[in-house]
Amino acid sequence: MKELFKKGLAECIGTFVLVFAACGVAAFTGGSLVATSLTFGLVIVAMAYSIGRVSGCHINPAVSLACLLQKRITLKEFFVYVCAQVVGGFVGGVVIFGIAKLGGITLLGNACNAVPATDVSGYISAIFAEVILTAIFTYVILNVTDSKNNGAGKKAGIIIGLTLTLVHLLGINITGTSVNPARSIATALASLIYEGSLTALSQVWVFIVAPLLGAVLAAVLFKVLNAKKDNEEPKQE
Repeated sequence: MKELFKKGLAECIGTFVLVFAACGVAAFTGGSLVATSLTFGLVIVAMAYSIGRVSGCHINPAVSLACLLQKRITLKEFFVYVCAQVVGGFVGGVVIFGIAKLGGITLLGNACNAVPATDVSGYISAIFAEVILTAIFTYVILNVTDSKNNGAGKKAGIIIGLTLTLVHLLGINITGTSVNPARSIATALASLIYEGSLTALSQVWVFIVAPLLGAVLAAVLFKVLNAKKDNEEPKQE
């Protein structure tokens, strides 16, 4: 129980830092493509080498789902991780909006939230984009953190961070990029609390469902592509 609490706390802290720093940069720069993308990636690198040894540094329910499907964490750990991630993200979102409010700072545009267009085609485009981007991100994570992948080793955190930077560079102009339900829930709730806006909250289901579907897709691809290797028997001398 003590170890599980430590893991949950680590996930809570990690997700707080992700939302506070990365969504903060997005909000205060108007969603600058390069700055926001780099910040998301750099936060992942920093957290991977800080809390990775404690919880594995998922800080994303989609990543936790992929790990659950690969039996790298238990169902109990999954629920603890997701709850901790949502709480940590929510606190990060509240702090960002709170700092802006107290300092009289205007948050530029809707950069803190990932929001699709309001018509049907916009939703379809957003869902497809988020599924694919999350699948890419989680597939890379499953591979570089695989115990059989000796080539990744200590470079895993950097590889994962660069991958998150990549998906943000591609996705920001499509959906604002979420690939992380906890991050989207956090900023949607904070937006409601401080701005009274229901827009992000009404559309947050896209950024919950699509990333989770992407995680399932990544887990299936990983299983299929690694099945032969895992089932191979040692050759007889």
